[in-house]
Amino acid sequence: MPDGFTIGEVLTHLKQEFDDVSISKIRFLESEGLVRPGRSESGYRQFTADDVERLRYVLAAQRDRYLPLRVIKEELARLDAGLPVEETRPTTAPNDRTPTDDGAAGLTDVVLDRQELASASGLDGAAIDALVAAGVLPAREPFDGAALRVARVAAELLRRGLEPRHLRGYRLAAEREADRIEQLVAPRLAQRNPDSRRGAASAAEELVTLGAQLHRLLLDARLADTLRT
Repeated sequence: MPDGFTIGEVLTHLKQEFDDVSISKIRFLESEGLVRPGRSESGYRQFTADDVERLRYVLAAQRDRYLPLRVIKEELARLDAGLPVEETRPTTAPNDRTPTDDGAAGLTDVVLDRQELASASGLDGAAIDALVAAGVLPAREPFDGAALRVARVAAELLRRGLEPRHLRGYRLAAEREADRIEQLVAPRLAQRNPDSRRGAASAAEELVTLGAQLHRLLLDARLADTLRT
């Protein structure tokens, strides 16, 4: 592939291997510093063959190894420095993970369009639309790792008989709890020094953990008679 290709030509080339790649995704990867195409005198992007291979590496790492951009950047930095790279691989593919698998916590930097979110979560387009309408999923693309984790858990709940409208209650409860926690840690945040902000984050995390424990205990107590055999 000769040098000096436009972003549209690069897209056509990559589409042969990555069906879900788009111009917006290439631009996003550029904005994140994963590829740095040159510019023509008129300001148009000009990609080299090396740029295309770099994009291929990033897209393959996301698709095949489900790596966050942070890890991909580290691998590229080592390659740029001429250092060996020990490939990081997931223990399982996303669809094989349980909905509460902590391995998904590392997907913060994942960038997914609507089709990719559907593929990675097992949801169809109609379910995604319904979850967006219920406020469970964000309304705008791209989706990040947090949205993917929510989508996976939502998919499991839907498979077990709940409907998207039922999940609105979970969102409302989370918003109310978040408001309470924000009020409790607000005095520390107002001090605007690093130690206070770290203390606020730690306190918020403790409150989230304890709240989840209390929710489970109350739920178990509520269902005890019903489920007793």
